[in-house]
Amino acid sequence: MEKNWYVVHTYSGYENKVKTNLEKRVETMGMQDKIFRVVVPEDEETDFKNGKKKVVKRKTFPGYVLVELVMTDDSWYVVRNTPGVTGFVGSSGSGSKPTPLLPEEVVVILKRMGVEEKRFDIDFAVGETVEVSEGPFKGFSGSIEEIDKDKGKLKVLVNMFGRDTPVELEFSQIEKL
Repeated sequence: MEKNWYVVHTYSGYENKVKTNLEKRVETMGMQDKIFRVVVPEDEETDFKNGKKKVVKRKTFPGYVLVELVMTDDSWYVVRNTPGVTGFVGSSGSGSKPTPLLPEEVVVILKRMGVEEKRFDIDFAVGETVEVSEGPFKGFSGSIEEIDKDKGKLKVLVNMFGRDTPVELEFSQIEKL
């Protein structure tokens, strides 16, 4: 099963409340492996009031929330029955599964918000020895302790002053030895 982005229709003005409620439900119902991210699409706009500049966030799509999930009966049920949710966009009828957004649509929306959809394919493994190629630890080598593909980061144990010190680095900051 692959994860996709879906659009959820909410009561207007309840987008942030739905986001909070859904994130709590995901946690309490143990759905972290099926429902990943909930995003309220917003744009930052600059307003001038009384001669003062003020940055305001405005909903890009009022009444809608984006949810990244693996569509199963359970995940559909959790989202559909979250308070404030009126339904999925792209489903015909009460029991049918909705149509996911196209990947290029998601990229445009997330970029507009300043959130990048990152996908990392790496050929590193936990325990492998690597060299730091940039940043303050350039030239140091260490072994990979942890890999976080979603964030594009990894934890490397670097030997400093005779002790292994965990350092968080981005994939672009290391090279294979």
